[in-house]
Amino acid sequence: MGSAKKQGNSAARRARAEEMRRAEQARERRNRIVAIVASVVVVGGMVGGGWAIIASASGDDDPQSSPTSTAKPKVQVTGEKTWGGLARDHVKDSVDYPMKPPVGGKHDARWQNCDAIVYDKPLRNENAVHGLEHGAVWITYNDKAADADVKALSSKVEKTPYTYMSPYPDQPGPIMLTAWGHQLTVENSKDKRIQQFLDTYVQGEQTPEPGAACTGGKPTP
Repeated sequence: MGSAKKQGNSAARRARAEEMRRAEQARERRNRIVAIVASVVVVGGMVGGGWAIIASASGDDDPQSSPTSTAKPKVQVTGEKTWGGLARDHVKDSVDYPMKPPVGGKHDARWQNCDAIVYDKPLRNENAVHGLEHGAVWITYNDKAADADVKALSSKVEKTPYTYMSPYPDQPGPIMLTAWGHQLTVENSKDKRIQQFLDTYVQGEQTPEPGAACTGGKPTP
């Protein structure tokens, strides 16, 4: 009897030990899984953070977004029209632009001087567009614009760096303001949106080449 009892107790201990061993193995497996998951999360965070740092440091060459210290927050000017995906190739020939005045696209390698200059003759589109690429705002007018409005806008342009002004006889509106990818039509010089457009787009965040010169280009039409 004593021997049988001992054998029974021994079997029970072995069963208990086996149960505990299995429980320990299961616990170790859970711990390994947790450790692996944690490692993946940490590495993923490091990789993601690394990409974030690289992206922040490298910037973005998209012409609609130019991350520079001079970039201004984008504000949609009421009534403006916008275009994206504009080409920036340099060409020697004339370009058939789909809008008048053009808001961007292929252009001459030589930019129109665009630093607070008022022209009394129409500009060549291909040179004028290059001025837009440098972050300037081009103000144009046709014969529907009042003389007083032309005079008032001329005075404003002469005091505002990175702006230029010229007649544009076949444009659809009396007075139009154009930046790279953006255009606004107004009826007169008293429209408050004119200053808002200038504040937003003169060397604004839409500028493909922020800080590029508006002098040293083509001086006359």
